[in-house]
Amino acid sequence: MNKDIATPIRTKAILEKHGFSFKKSLGQNFLIDTNILNRIVDHAELTSKSGAIEIGPGIGALTEQLAKRSEKVLAFEIDHRLLPILADTLELYPNVKVINEDVLKADIVSAIQQEFANIDDLMVVANLPYYVTTPIIMKLLEDQLPIRGIVCMLQKEVAERISASPGSKSYGSLSIAIQYYTKAETVMIVPKSVFIPQPNVDSAVIRLTKLDQPAVKVQDEAFFFKVTRASFAQRRKTILNNLTSQLEKGKERKEFILQALNQAGVEPTRRGETLGLEEFARLADALLPHFSS
Repeated sequence: MNKDIATPIRTKAILEKHGFSFKKSLGQNFLIDTNILNRIVDHAELTSKSGAIEIGPGIGALTEQLAKRSEKVLAFEIDHRLLPILADTLELYPNVKVINEDVLKADIVSAIQQEFANIDDLMVVANLPYYVTTPIIMKLLEDQLPIRGIVCMLQKEVAERISASPGSKSYGSLSIAIQYYTKAETVMIVPKSVFIPQPNVDSAVIRLTKLDQPAVKVQDEAFFFKVTRASFAQRRKTILNNLTSQLEKGKERKEFILQALNQAGVEPTRRGETLGLEEFARLADALLPHFSS
Protein backbone atom coordinates (compact mmCIF):
# COMPACT_ATOMS: atom_id res chain seq x y z
CA MET A 1 0.00 0.00 0.00
CA ASN A 2 1.28 3.47 -0.88
CA LYS A 3 2.26 5.02 2.43
CA ASP A 4 2.06 8.62 1.21
CA ILE A 5 -0.87 10.46 2.76
CA ALA A 6 -1.40 12.76 -0.23
CA THR A 7 -3.35 10.48 -2.54
CA PRO A 8 -7.12 10.69 -3.09
CA ILE A 9 -7.69 7.10 -1.86
CA ARG A 10 -5.54 7.38 1.28
CA THR A 11 -6.86 10.86 2.18
CA LYS A 12 -10.48 9.69 1.91
CA ALA A 13 -9.71 6.56 3.94
CA ILE A 14 -8.09 8.63 6.73
CA LEU A 15 -11.02 11.06 6.83
CA GLU A 16 -13.56 8.22 6.93
CA LYS A 17 -11.64 6.29 9.58
CA HIS A 18 -11.68 9.29 11.92
CA GLY A 19 -15.11 10.60 10.89
CA PHE A 20 -13.60 13.98 10.09
CA SER A 21 -15.74 16.76 8.60
CA PHE A 22 -14.27 19.93 7.11
CA LYS A 23 -14.77 23.27 8.82
CA LYS A 24 -15.26 26.03 6.26
CA SER A 25 -14.44 28.62 8.89
CA LEU A 26 -10.90 27.21 9.16
CA GLY A 27 -10.27 27.20 5.41
CA GLN A 28 -9.45 23.49 5.35
CA ASN A 29 -8.42 22.19 1.92
CA PHE A 30 -6.16 19.13 1.91
CA LEU A 31 -3.66 18.41 -0.87
CA ILE A 32 -3.97 15.03 -2.59
CA ASP A 33 -0.99 15.17 -4.96
CA THR A 34 2.39 13.93 -3.70
CA ASN A 35 4.27 15.33 -6.71
CA ILE A 36 3.13 18.86 -5.90
CA LEU A 37 4.03 18.41 -2.23
CA ASN A 38 7.51 17.23 -3.21
CA ARG A 39 7.97 20.25 -5.47
CA ILE A 40 6.94 22.56 -2.61
CA VAL A 41 9.53 20.94 -0.36
CA ASP A 42 12.13 21.16 -3.18
CA HIS A 43 11.69 24.95 -3.23
CA ALA A 44 12.45 25.08 0.50
CA GLU A 45 15.91 23.55 -0.18
CA LEU A 46 16.02 21.61 3.07
CA THR A 47 18.82 19.33 4.17
CA SER A 48 18.95 16.57 6.79
CA LYS A 49 20.21 19.27 9.21
CA SER A 50 17.36 21.73 8.56
CA GLY A 51 14.38 22.46 10.74
CA ALA A 52 10.91 23.05 9.27
CA ILE A 53 8.03 25.00 10.79
CA GLU A 54 4.61 24.16 9.37
CA ILE A 55 1.32 25.98 9.89
CA GLY A 56 -1.95 24.09 9.47
CA PRO A 57 -0.70 20.54 8.86
CA GLY A 58 -4.21 19.16 8.34
CA ILE A 59 -3.90 15.36 8.22
CA GLY A 60 -0.12 15.51 7.75
CA ALA A 61 0.36 15.28 3.97
CA LEU A 62 3.01 18.02 3.75
CA THR A 63 4.30 17.27 7.25
CA GLU A 64 5.19 13.74 6.12
CA GLN A 65 7.30 15.01 3.18
CA LEU A 66 9.01 17.59 5.42
CA ALA A 67 9.79 14.91 8.02
CA LYS A 68 11.50 12.79 5.36
CA ARG A 69 13.81 15.61 4.36
CA SER A 70 14.61 17.54 7.52
CA GLU A 71 15.96 16.94 11.00
CA LYS A 72 12.81 18.12 12.76
CA VAL A 73 9.35 19.49 11.98
CA LEU A 74 7.34 21.72 14.32
CA ALA A 75 3.71 22.09 13.23
CA PHE A 76 1.08 24.48 14.59
CA GLU A 77 -2.50 23.18 14.24
CA ILE A 78 -5.47 25.22 15.49
CA ASP A 79 -8.09 22.43 15.08
CA HIS A 80 -7.91 20.03 18.07
CA ARG A 81 -9.96 17.46 16.10
CA LEU A 82 -6.92 16.86 13.89
CA LEU A 83 -4.54 15.93 16.74
CA PRO A 84 -5.53 12.21 16.95
CA ILE A 85 -5.45 11.98 13.15
CA LEU A 86 -1.93 13.45 13.03
CA ALA A 87 -0.81 11.11 15.83
CA ASP A 88 -2.03 8.24 13.64
CA THR A 89 -0.76 9.38 10.21
CA LEU A 90 2.64 10.54 11.46
CA GLU A 91 3.40 7.72 13.90
CA LEU A 92 6.39 6.63 11.75
CA TYR A 93 8.00 10.07 12.10
CA PRO A 94 9.38 10.71 15.60
CA ASN A 95 10.99 13.95 14.35
CA VAL A 96 7.59 15.71 14.19
CA LYS A 97 6.06 17.72 17.02
CA VAL A 98 2.53 19.14 16.72
CA ILE A 99 1.41 22.07 18.87
CA ASN A 100 -2.35 22.66 19.17
CA GLU A 101 -2.30 26.46 19.02
CA ASP A 102 -3.38 29.37 16.84
CA VAL A 103 -0.10 30.46 15.23
CA LEU A 104 -1.26 34.11 15.31
CA LYS A 105 -1.33 33.94 19.12
CA ALA A 106 1.69 31.66 19.55
CA ASP A 107 5.07 32.73 20.91
CA ILE A 108 6.97 31.31 17.93
CA VAL A 109 10.32 32.71 19.07
CA SER A 110 10.14 30.72 22.34
CA ALA A 111 8.98 27.60 20.47
CA ILE A 112 11.98 27.88 18.14
CA GLN A 113 14.40 28.30 21.06
CA GLN A 114 12.91 25.24 22.73
CA GLU A 115 12.50 22.92 19.74
CA PHE A 116 15.37 23.91 17.44
CA ALA A 117 18.16 24.65 19.93
CA ASN A 118 20.85 22.92 17.84
CA ILE A 119 19.48 23.66 14.36
CA ASP A 120 20.78 26.70 12.45
CA ASP A 121 18.88 26.37 9.16
CA LEU A 122 15.15 27.01 9.62
CA MET A 123 12.41 27.33 7.00
CA VAL A 124 8.67 27.89 7.28
CA VAL A 125 6.89 25.59 4.81
CA ALA A 126 3.10 25.60 4.78
CA ASN A 127 -0.16 25.29 2.91
CA LEU A 128 -1.68 28.34 4.57
CA PRO A 129 -5.41 28.73 5.31
CA TYR A 130 -6.44 31.34 2.74
CA TYR A 131 -8.59 33.45 5.07
CA VAL A 132 -5.60 34.40 7.28
CA THR A 133 -2.67 34.24 4.85
CA THR A 134 -1.58 37.87 5.12
CA PRO A 135 -1.71 38.18 8.95
CA ILE A 136 0.28 34.94 9.29
CA ILE A 137 3.01 35.97 6.84
CA MET A 138 3.28 39.44 8.41
CA LYS A 139 3.54 37.94 11.91
CA LEU A 140 6.32 35.59 10.76
CA LEU A 141 8.26 38.54 9.32
CA GLU A 142 7.53 41.12 12.03
CA ASP A 143 8.45 38.69 14.83
CA GLN A 144 12.00 38.71 13.41
CA LEU A 145 12.23 34.91 13.53
CA PRO A 146 15.64 33.33 12.90
CA ILE A 147 14.46 31.73 9.65
CA ARG A 148 16.03 31.56 6.17
CA GLY A 149 12.68 32.12 4.57
CA ILE A 150 9.13 30.98 3.88
CA VAL A 151 7.75 28.69 1.18
CA CYS A 152 3.98 28.65 1.28
CA MET A 153 0.90 27.91 -0.76
CA LEU A 154 -1.74 30.59 -0.88
CA GLN A 155 -4.40 32.06 -3.12
CA LYS A 156 -2.95 32.88 -6.55
CA GLU A 157 -4.25 36.45 -6.41
CA VAL A 158 -2.48 37.08 -3.09
CA ALA A 159 0.75 35.56 -4.46
CA GLU A 160 0.55 37.99 -7.38
CA ARG A 161 0.15 40.91 -4.97
CA ILE A 162 3.08 39.78 -2.85
CA SER A 163 5.56 39.49 -5.73
CA ALA A 164 4.21 42.44 -7.80
CA SER A 165 6.42 45.25 -9.14
CA PRO A 166 5.66 49.00 -9.12
CA GLY A 167 3.26 50.05 -11.87
CA SER A 168 1.38 46.73 -12.00
CA LYS A 169 -2.27 46.31 -11.00
CA SER A 170 -1.38 43.85 -8.24
CA TYR A 171 1.23 46.12 -6.60
CA GLY A 172 0.16 47.58 -3.28
CA SER A 173 0.98 48.04 0.39
CA LEU A 174 1.20 44.23 0.86
CA SER A 175 3.84 43.99 -1.89
CA ILE A 176 5.86 46.70 -0.15
CA ALA A 177 5.51 45.22 3.35
CA ILE A 178 6.74 41.81 2.25
CA GLN A 179 9.42 43.04 -0.16
CA TYR A 180 10.74 45.25 2.65
CA TYR A 181 11.75 42.10 4.53
CA THR A 182 12.28 39.52 1.76
CA LYS A 183 13.03 38.70 -1.84
CA ALA A 184 9.61 37.49 -3.06
CA GLU A 185 8.99 35.15 -5.99
CA THR A 186 6.09 33.04 -7.23
CA VAL A 187 7.55 29.59 -7.95
CA MET A 188 4.50 27.46 -8.84
CA ILE A 189 0.86 27.71 -9.87
CA VAL A 190 -1.34 24.97 -8.40
CA PRO A 191 -4.75 23.97 -9.88
CA LYS A 192 -7.91 23.57 -7.77
CA SER A 193 -8.20 19.91 -8.74
CA VAL A 194 -5.44 18.70 -6.38
CA PHE A 195 -7.36 19.53 -3.18
CA ILE A 196 -10.12 17.94 -1.13
CA PRO A 197 -12.49 19.79 -1.03
CA GLN A 198 -11.70 21.87 -4.10
CA PRO A 199 -11.29 25.59 -3.31
CA ASN A 200 -13.02 28.20 -5.47
CA VAL A 201 -9.72 29.77 -6.54
CA ASP A 202 -6.41 28.71 -8.06
CA SER A 203 -3.42 28.58 -5.78
CA ALA A 204 0.24 29.50 -6.04
CA VAL A 205 3.41 28.75 -4.12
CA ILE A 206 5.63 31.66 -3.17
CA ARG A 207 9.16 31.65 -1.84
CA LEU A 208 10.20 34.50 0.43
CA THR A 209 13.93 34.63 1.09
CA LYS A 210 14.70 36.77 4.12
CA LEU A 211 17.03 39.69 3.46
CA ASP A 212 20.00 40.20 5.82
CA GLN A 213 18.60 43.66 6.46
CA PRO A 214 15.46 45.42 5.23
CA ALA A 215 15.44 46.40 1.54
CA VAL A 216 15.43 50.11 2.46
CA LYS A 217 16.55 52.05 5.51
CA VAL A 218 13.84 54.10 7.24
CA GLN A 219 13.79 56.15 10.43
CA ASP A 220 10.52 54.66 11.70
CA GLU A 221 9.27 51.32 10.36
CA ALA A 222 5.73 51.63 11.72
CA PHE A 223 5.36 55.08 10.15
CA PHE A 224 6.82 53.85 6.84
CA PHE A 225 4.11 51.15 6.67
CA LYS A 226 1.43 53.68 7.68
CA VAL A 227 2.48 55.93 4.78
CA THR A 228 2.44 53.05 2.27
CA ARG A 229 -1.02 51.91 3.41
CA ALA A 230 -2.33 55.48 3.21
CA SER A 231 -0.90 55.87 -0.31
CA PHE A 232 -2.98 52.94 -1.58
CA ALA A 233 -6.19 53.71 0.33
CA GLN A 234 -7.98 54.65 -2.91
CA ARG A 235 -6.02 53.48 -5.89
CA ARG A 236 -7.45 56.03 -8.32
CA LYS A 237 -6.51 58.97 -6.13
CA THR A 238 -3.18 60.79 -6.41
CA ILE A 239 -0.64 60.23 -3.66
CA LEU A 240 -1.23 63.80 -2.42
CA ASN A 241 -4.98 63.23 -2.07
CA ASN A 242 -4.53 59.87 -0.36
CA LEU A 243 -1.99 61.17 2.15
CA THR A 244 -4.09 64.26 2.85
CA SER A 245 -7.24 62.21 3.54
CA GLN A 246 -5.62 59.23 5.31
CA LEU A 247 -2.88 60.64 7.55
CA GLU A 248 -4.00 62.07 10.89
CA LYS A 249 -4.69 65.82 10.51
CA GLY A 250 -3.57 65.45 6.89
CA LYS A 251 -5.90 68.17 5.63
CA GLU A 252 -4.50 70.67 8.14
CA ARG A 253 -0.95 69.69 7.18
CA LYS A 254 -1.34 69.63 3.41
CA GLU A 255 1.50 72.15 2.96
CA PHE A 256 3.84 69.87 4.92
CA ILE A 257 2.79 66.90 2.77
CA LEU A 258 3.57 68.92 -0.38
CA GLN A 259 6.96 69.89 1.07
CA ALA A 260 7.74 66.25 1.90
CA LEU A 261 6.73 65.05 -1.58
CA ASN A 262 9.00 67.71 -3.09
CA GLN A 263 11.85 66.77 -0.75
CA ALA A 264 11.45 63.07 -1.69
CA GLY A 265 11.38 63.92 -5.41
CA VAL A 266 7.83 62.60 -5.86
CA GLU A 267 5.33 64.46 -8.03
CA PRO A 268 2.09 65.08 -6.04
CA THR A 269 0.02 63.94 -9.05
CA ARG A 270 1.51 60.43 -9.10
CA ARG A 271 -0.40 57.43 -7.80
CA GLY A 272 0.93 55.19 -5.03
CA GLU A 273 1.26 52.20 -7.34
CA THR A 274 4.02 53.98 -9.33
CA LEU A 275 6.38 54.43 -6.37
CA GLY A 276 9.12 51.94 -5.55
CA LEU A 277 10.41 51.08 -2.07
CA GLU A 278 13.23 53.67 -2.22
CA GLU A 279 10.76 56.46 -3.03
CA PHE A 280 8.41 55.41 -0.23
CA ALA A 281 11.35 55.32 2.19
CA ARG A 282 12.40 58.87 1.25
CA LEU A 283 8.80 60.07 1.47
CA ALA A 284 8.15 58.50 4.88
CA ASP A 285 11.36 60.00 6.29
CA ALA A 286 10.45 63.43 4.87
CA LEU A 287 6.93 63.26 6.37
CA LEU A 288 8.00 61.91 9.78
CA PRO A 289 8.97 65.24 11.44
CA HIS A 290 5.52 66.65 10.63
CA PHE A 291 3.53 63.63 11.82
CA SER A 292 5.52 62.17 14.72
CA SER A 293 3.62 62.45 17.97
